[in-house]
Amino acid sequence: MILTLLLGAPGAALHAQKPAAGCQPPRQRQLFHDYVDRQQGNALRADGKADNEFRAGTNEDVNFQLTHVLTKRIDALQCSIEQDTLARDQKKVAFIRGIERMLINFTSNLRARRVQPAHLPALFDAYEAAMALDRTGASIVPLVQRSSYEVGNYLLLSQAFDNNPGRAESRNIVLSKYLQLRPERIFATLKDNPNLPNRDSLILLAAYKFPRQLYDYAAASNSLAFAIRKLDDPLVSAVSKMATSGGSGQLYFPFLDNILKGKMTFEQIDAVKNDPVKYYKLLVKTRIDYVNRSIPSEPGAARDTVFEMEGLTRMLQRKAIDPFVNTINALHEKPDPERFKILQGLSATELYYLAVFGEQEVYTSSFVRGIYPLMMQKAGGRGDSLMMLVSFDRFKKFIKMAAGYNTLDEFLKAFPGKGQAEKLMTAFVNGLERTTTLEDGVDVADSYASIVESNKPLAARMLENVQANLERNRTQNNQRGIVLYNLLSKIFQSADSTKGIDLSKEFGVPPVYSVSYESLTPDTNRVFIHQFFYGDKDGVMNYQRQLAALGKGWKKIEDTKQWMAFASTTGKPLTLYFNKPLDEESGELEKAQAALSDYLIERGIQPTVVVHRGHSYYADYTIEQIQPAAKIVFLGSCGGYHLIHDVLSHAPDAHIIASKQTGYNVINQAFLDLLFQQLRSGKPVEWIPFWKDFARTSGKAQGFEDYIPPHRNLGALFIKAYNSQMGVANDDERVSSK
Repeated sequence: MILTLLLGAPGAALHAQKPAAGCQPPRQRQLFHDYVDRQQGNALRADGKADNEFRAGTNEDVNFQLTHVLTKRIDALQCSIEQDTLARDQKKVAFIRGIERMLINFTSNLRARRVQPAHLPALFDAYEAAMALDRTGASIVPLVQRSSYEVGNYLLLSQAFDNNPGRAESRNIVLSKYLQLRPERIFATLKDNPNLPNRDSLILLAAYKFPRQLYDYAAASNSLAFAIRKLDDPLVSAVSKMATSGGSGQLYFPFLDNILKGKMTFEQIDAVKNDPVKYYKLLVKTRIDYVNRSIPSEPGAARDTVFEMEGLTRMLQRKAIDPFVNTINALHEKPDPERFKILQGLSATELYYLAVFGEQEVYTSSFVRGIYPLMMQKAGGRGDSLMMLVSFDRFKKFIKMAAGYNTLDEFLKAFPGKGQAEKLMTAFVNGLERTTTLEDGVDVADSYASIVESNKPLAARMLENVQANLERNRTQNNQRGIVLYNLLSKIFQSADSTKGIDLSKEFGVPPVYSVSYESLTPDTNRVFIHQFFYGDKDGVMNYQRQLAALGKGWKKIEDTKQWMAFASTTGKPLTLYFNKPLDEESGELEKAQAALSDYLIERGIQPTVVVHRGHSYYADYTIEQIQPAAKIVFLGSCGGYHLIHDVLSHAPDAHIIASKQTGYNVINQAFLDLLFQQLRSGKPVEWIPFWKDFARTSGKAQGFEDYIPPHRNLGALFIKAYNSQMGVANDDERVSSK
């Protein structure tokens, strides 16, 4: 009943028609029909065109049906409501308003791509059937029961049947159907709706899919928790016992699978849970057991399913970092015998897991001087023995770390024969198409960036293996494998500038070897730089060194109690902002950084160059404050190279410069002086010639070889290229590459 709905320019009428005989509504209901008319128009133009037709695609039959529903069928439905001699005025208003809400919800979900356009006829089939039941006082429950969740939900959201005798039961039915589709929402929903008729079956469904959620909800003191704890089920009973065991519950949870299988008792865990070393050893022993059980006994055999391997992994990472990694990191200025004393009682296997699960936290010196040499000593100097001890668990992560810390050549030489080491590196590259995340692919790419600098023959063999895997996946028509190995092949070749590989052209990623001046000045003719300082002794020294460098060619333009700003006086305009290195313990440093960030945000300033001038344990604080506009990020801390993927989660197009090992103040300042000089020229930052210039000034300095330019960050390039290939804004598969 769209009468004269105008869209766009005055005089442009959409689906104008006169009401059929006998359908003219009384004045008191005309407004509600007008509301429906308006929503018909909104729905018709949800396909992007303001006309009398709705087009969902190239199927003309579907397009005709959808247009018919949105025009003639809804008009006829409005008319039938007005002609209904049984329905009272209040009921007619409810039905008309229900049509309006059906259209509002449909259009909204259509624009959000949460509903298929072709579902529209079925929605109104159900709506008319529900009207027929409701006008006679019959329950809509049978209709809702046989309908899909989506249809039932639309009926209830229409509010047309709020007074139907089956409304409450229908709501429970729809809610239950929703939870069957979204089991991860079961516990959260049952918390507020603990009396759903099929509550127990829903609890069991969620329990076996999400044991961690089961633990959290079983620990509460509410009706849902009581219902959980009453269920007679082995898994539910075991987890409920853990959840109600006071502060020890989290310590039991990693061993859930062995407890269920009768291989471990609560008493065995009680005997070690208060001893950090013994508890860590039990975690490692259990990890090895789980890994071995998950390996098929023979080709084609099914793997043993392990409950809550993720829970064990999280706890193992937590206990590797604290106390072990945190302790040896904190003692980085102490003599090695004192610093690494805590590691002496650990086996080669236990040290291996400290490395792979402490990757994001371990300092370069903690790995190179502590964990790695002691691990190899306890493995009898045999790399093959170590791999057998851990059943090759997470070996790709370890190889990536060894490459990044320049110990890979030494590790491969610890294999008794060249053939075994080559087999390991072949396995390192193989099988990426079978993975469900990008973590292994990122590790392979990152490793190549280090290997190509130190062992060109090994790098050449890696490239050959990648290309062989690419051809194998092409032969098998494995699309995931084709994408992954094609990316690695081109990225590996791009590391050699003589190959002429243009990743921008190949994969649509931002330029790899340069940053244009225009990209650094997107909304203004000025480059904004944000530098972060910290309040320890080294932070104060870094700050003073930077101030000393801001002499000729710079002028101070802001100097508050918390931060400063300098502007260039020669060349293209630059503005450098940085906080003062105030006291940390009093919280003044945090306030200073926040004050500067607030100032930039209030003035709409988005720095495109970000600089971290602090130790590695401050890096996370800097990274959390990086804005997406950042195009160049310099991490001056030790081991900043291992935080590249964290930076990319905040600034996906950033070119990142960092050290694989120790960050040196003299090198950091020399880099920044050269970068600022280049920025003032107004020319693009070309990384290959830039790095040659940098090497001429700093190449002989201790630690320079560990600084990695952006075009060598192949793991970062891999993620960017994958995202471009797959057409996604965020890499959901990568799981933060950790």
